[in-house]
Amino acid sequence: MMKQAKFDQRLSQHYDELKWLYMELYRDEAAFDRFLAMLERSWKERKRPLRDQDARREADLEWYRRRDLLGMMLYVDAFAGTLAGVREKLDYIQECGVNYLHLMPLLDTPRGRSDGGYAVSDFRSVRPDLGTMADLEALADACRRQGINLCLDFVMNHTSEDHAWAKKARAGEPGYRERYFFYDSWDIPREFEKTVPQVFPTTAPGSFTQLDNGQIVMTSFYPYQWDLNYANPVVFHDMTENLLFLANRGINVIRLDAIPYIWKELGTSCRNLPQVHNLARMLRMVCQIVCPGVLLLGEVVMEPAKVAPYFGTTEKPECHMLYNVTTMATTWHTLAVGDASLLRHQMEALCALPKEFLFLNYLRCHDDIGWGLDYPWLQDRFHIFEVAHKKYLNDWFTSRWPGSPARGELYNDDPRLGDARLCGTTASLCGVEAADFEGDPFKLERAVSCDLTLHAWMLSQSGIPVIYSGDEVGRFNDYTYHDDPDKREDSRYLHRGAFQWDLAQLRNNPNTYQGKLFHGLRRLEKLRAGEPCFDADADVWVEDSGDSRVLALCRRKGERELVCLFNFSNQFVWSGADREGAYTELMYDTHYDSIRSLELWPNGFAWLLRD
Repeated sequence: MMKQAKFDQRLSQHYDELKWLYMELYRDEAAFDRFLAMLERSWKERKRPLRDQDARREADLEWYRRRDLLGMMLYVDAFAGTLAGVREKLDYIQECGVNYLHLMPLLDTPRGRSDGGYAVSDFRSVRPDLGTMADLEALADACRRQGINLCLDFVMNHTSEDHAWAKKARAGEPGYRERYFFYDSWDIPREFEKTVPQVFPTTAPGSFTQLDNGQIVMTSFYPYQWDLNYANPVVFHDMTENLLFLANRGINVIRLDAIPYIWKELGTSCRNLPQVHNLARMLRMVCQIVCPGVLLLGEVVMEPAKVAPYFGTTEKPECHMLYNVTTMATTWHTLAVGDASLLRHQMEALCALPKEFLFLNYLRCHDDIGWGLDYPWLQDRFHIFEVAHKKYLNDWFTSRWPGSPARGELYNDDPRLGDARLCGTTASLCGVEAADFEGDPFKLERAVSCDLTLHAWMLSQSGIPVIYSGDEVGRFNDYTYHDDPDKREDSRYLHRGAFQWDLAQLRNNPNTYQGKLFHGLRRLEKLRAGEPCFDADADVWVEDSGDSRVLALCRRKGERELVCLFNFSNQFVWSGADREGAYTELMYDTHYDSIRSLELWPNGFAWLLRD
C-alpha cells in the first residue's frame, strides 16, 4: 500500500496539468484514463533496485548537474562485439573516468535499411547480433552497480517499414494505417512539400514515398522510415509505453531522437510546432511519475534560438538536457579560420542563458558536422558569405586546402548548392593521422596538442562533457567502409569504425601519441572533477583576450576564479586577461605573477586559477 501511495502522490502532483495538456491534443477522457492505467502498469513493473534509485535521486535533484559526470558514446558492435562484450569491458570504461555511457542505436533494425540503427523494427528487441533484451538489462544492472548511467536512443519520429505496425498498415488492417500518414493520391503530400524543408535533399529527396501498391506514406528522413502520426493518441500511448519499457530495463537517460519533427501539420514546416512542446512536457511528467531517476536528452540539431525552448521553463520543464550542437560546429570553424570571434559571440549568448539549462557538450559524435553557423553575423562583421565559407571549411577539413593537416570526407555533398557536411574522427581532423603517416614527430606533437586543446575547451564549458569512443586514444578514420556494400554509400562510417584495442594497449606508454592523449585527457578530466569553478551554478563569461585568435573564458565560484585561454591558431600568440595578482596554470602546474600577457603555444591552452 505504501508503494501504491508513492505512485498516487506523484500522479496527484502532475494530474491537473497532464490532463489539461492531454485533452488539449486529444479531447478524449476515456483515452486519458487508459493512458493513466498504462502509467500505473509500467510503474508496477519497475523493479526494486530501480525504485530505490528513483528515491535517492528524488532526494538529490541536482545529481546529474555535478562536475564529475563524464560521458562516452560508442557503438556496441564496434567497441566490443556484443552487449555481453561491453559488460566485460566496463573496467576499461571506468579507467577512462566515464560514468555516463551512451550506447548508440541497438534495437532491432532491418539489415541494409537501418540508417545506422534509426529505423527501428521492434522497440522491445535488441539486434540479434548484439544480444538480447536480457543482455541489455544485465549490462544496465552491472553499470548501475559500478555507478555508470546508461543512455539509449529512443527514435520517436518514425518506425522502420518492417515494424509490425507498418506491415499491418500496408496490408490495410484497421487502426494501423492511422498510425502513419497514408494517402491515396499526391494531392495532400504535394501541399505538405510546399512548406516542409527536405532533410536529405541529395540522398533522400522529398518527404513522401510511393509504395509498390500505389499508396503514399510520409517519410521525412529515408523511404524506409515511416513517420508516426502523434495526432493519434494510440501512437502517443504506445510510444510512451515503449519508452517506459526501456526505462524499466535500467536505462537512465533516454535520448529523444529528432523530437522537433514529431508533430505534423499541413501548411507548416512540420518543425518545432507548439504541440511538440506539449508532448515533451507530458513525457517529462510521465518520467517524474513513473521513473523519476530517468533523464530526457533532447536531440535538437538547430540554431540556439530554436534549441532553448526544449528546456521548457523552471516551472514547467521539458528535457533535462540538450545537445550543444552549434558550439561543436563553431569550434571546428574556429580551428579552420584561426580566429575565435564567432565562438566568442556565440558564447556570449550561451552565457546569458539561465544556469538551469544543461547542455551536453562534445567535439565529435556518430553523426556528421553540419555547418549551421551564424552566417548573417559573419557576413555583417567579416564579409564572410555562406556558400563560399562552407566550401572553404570542407576543403580545409578534407585536405584540399594547401597546408591543411586535417583528413576528413564529405557527407551529402551537393555541388549544385555548394553544400555538404563533414565526417572524420577528432584525431584525423586535428592532423594526428597525417602527422603519423608522414612520420613527422614535430607535426605529431603539434597535432596532439591541438587535440588536447579542443578537449580542454569542451571540458571548460558548462554542462556534461561527452567523448566519442576511440578519441581517448586518438583513433583515426576507418576507410574500410568503402569496401562494405552496406556502408559505402554513407561516409559517416568513416568515424564509426571498429575500436582499435591495439591502440588502447599503448595508452600507458608516454612515448606514444596514444599515451599522451589518454593521460592528457584523464588529467584534464580529473582537474575538472576537482575544481569548484566547473560547477554548473558557477558564473561564466567571455572577455577580451587581447588577440582575436585566443578565446578567454572565465569561471567563478565564490572566491575562486579560473581563466581559460585557448589559442585556435597555429602560431605562437601573446595573450591574456586584464587581471592583477598571481595565477597557477593547472595542467602543467606553472606559476605566473601576472596573466596580462602569456605566450600560448600554437593550438595551445591554459587553465589559470587565481592563487
